[in-house]
This record gives sequence, structure tokens and C-alpha cells, in this order.
Amino acid sequence: MLDRQHLAALVEVRRAGSVTAAAEKLNVTQSALSHMVKKLEDHHGVSIWTKNGRGLRFTQTGEYLLALADRLLPQLEHAERILADFAEGRRGALRVGMECHPCQKWLARLTPHYLAAWPDVDFDVRTSFRFDGVAALLGHEIDMLITPDPIELPELSFTPVIDYELVLVVHESHALAAQSFVRPQDLIDETLITVPVSIERLDIYTRFLVPAHCKPKRHRTAEVTDLMLQLVAAGRGVSVLPDWLVDEEGAGMPLRALRLGKRGISKSINLGFRRGDENTAYIAGFVDMARQSGR
Repeated sequence: MLDRQHLAALVEVRRAGSVTAAAEKLNVTQSALSHMVKKLEDHHGVSIWTKNGRGLRFTQTGEYLLALADRLLPQLEHAERILADFAEGRRGALRVGMECHPCQKWLARLTPHYLAAWPDVDFDVRTSFRFDGVAALLGHEIDMLITPDPIELPELSFTPVIDYELVLVVHESHALAAQSFVRPQDLIDETLITVPVSIERLDIYTRFLVPAHCKPKRHRTAEVTDLMLQLVAAGRGVSVLPDWLVDEEGAGMPLRALRLGKRGISKSINLGFRRGDENTAYIAGFVDMARQSGR
């Protein structure tokens, strides 16, 4: 039966010019190499080489096998390097899902550095914010979930990488702008602009308004944070965003960021993955890079 060892031996015989020299290079005896080739010839009923004085002359069959070896051996060597990369976590696919609109800005800054550091890892980002990220992670549809709302499950592990505070963003001339913090009742006459997710997933409701039995006069949504800030800057309402995003994206705009309550609402960007996957090098590399990225 033809295998890689046969092809490698024939290539070495061609390079060395004799069975004896090839056997020495391959660290086998001359008789063992000759016996291996003879067994292959007998099995297929062919002749691979003939004597040509002190040297060898490959037959048509031998030339065919050498051409085959020239094609296959480099591919097999490449495949072995790829497998080694997979085994050591240098190569693979990282599918990232996001449940966090503002996380887009943060991830956009991190991605170029990750791609440069891990050139052999396929990187894909899913920005469908209405999908169930935990279910997608458990179902192996994604490999990592970026979320501000981790869920404790035995199959999953979440690690915080960036801490931030949710703040109320108002126009600098707004009546609330002079306050150091706002209370839930301060928003009952306001138009609140949020990302387009259900109220049950908005901290401004679950952790601030609902416990105080308050709600804004009007609630509208915007798909992108840039538009949210522009609407606030135009006096069209107030919004709630991470403090770091307001600092970065709202620079130069007539805006004021206010704490939600005396203690504020603290949050974290978390990376979630299936337990055990944290040992994969390119996933651990992403986590380390995320932690070092800062705000």
C-alpha cells in the first residue's frame, strides 16, 4: 500500500543518486530501504527503477510517483504545520457576538491589533443585537460573547475587561445640567433616547426608573450611538450611555454627563466563553488584549 514513507524515500533516492546514500540520509539500512521499495513493486506489479551502471534510472512508474511526491509531500508538510498551529492555539476561528451597542466602538479599536497579533485566526463579528447571545454561545454558533450583562451558568465563564459607569447625557443648557446627579423623578418629563432593545434589558429602566415607579414622558430609540449624541446635542431629548463613550464621541459637543443617582450605575464589558475554551491560546490572547486596551 502506497504511503508517505514510500514517496519520501523515492524523493531522497532521486536527490542522493543511490539507494545507499539515501538510506544513510533516512537513517535506515540499505537493505531495509531496498526491501521497502521491492515490496511496493511486488504489491502493485510494477518496476520503480532499474540499474544504470552504478546509478539508478527511474521508470515511467517511478517518474509518476516522484511527480506525485513533489505535489503531495509539501502539502502534507504544510498540513502538519497547520495541525501544530491548531494544537498550540495559534490557528482557528473566533466568532464574536455582541449584545452591547456601545461595545462596537470599543471592539473597533481592539480588532486591528488582534488581527495583526493573530494572523492565522479567522475573526468574525456578529452584530445582531436582538439574538440570544447566551443561547448562541451554548449552541456553538459563536465562540465569545461581548456583553454588559453576564449570566452565571456552569457551562460558561465571564470575565470583566473594562469597567465603566452609565451616565445621563443632556444638553449643556438643559435644566438638569446644573445638578451633580439626577433622580428617577427628574426624567418623568423627558424624552429618553436609548438603543433599540427591550425595556427589560435597559439598566436605566431596571435599575433606576422601575424601582422608583417612574417612567419618561416619551421613549424613542436610535440604532447608533453617534445619532443618539447628536439628538441630545440638538435638544431632542436625553440619553443614557457609558461615560467613556460620551468622553470620546461627545468631545466638542454641547453636552453634560450626569450621574444616575448619588452612587451611579456601575457596569462592565464582559467577555463570555464556554468553560475550557479560555485555555485556547487565541481566545486567551483576545482576553489579555481586551484587558490591556483600557477605556
